[in-house]
Amino acid sequence: MRFELYRDAGGQWRWRLRARNGEVVAESGEGYARREDCEHGIALVRQSTEARVIDMTAQIA
Repeated sequence: MRFELYRDAGGQWRWRLRARNGEVVAESGEGYARREDCEHGIALVRQSTEARVIDMTAQIA
């Protein structure tokens, strides 16, 4: 997998994560004015391997 850092049509910095087969599996939900902020967003996603998975469809009794 790889992160791609790019500028959108409006000049904002964005990122996307591509799988080895070329499919986009995640992307930034917002544009960033500064490249450093976009890189920070990538760093947060890279750290998210520690995040828990919560089943939001499970009914609470």
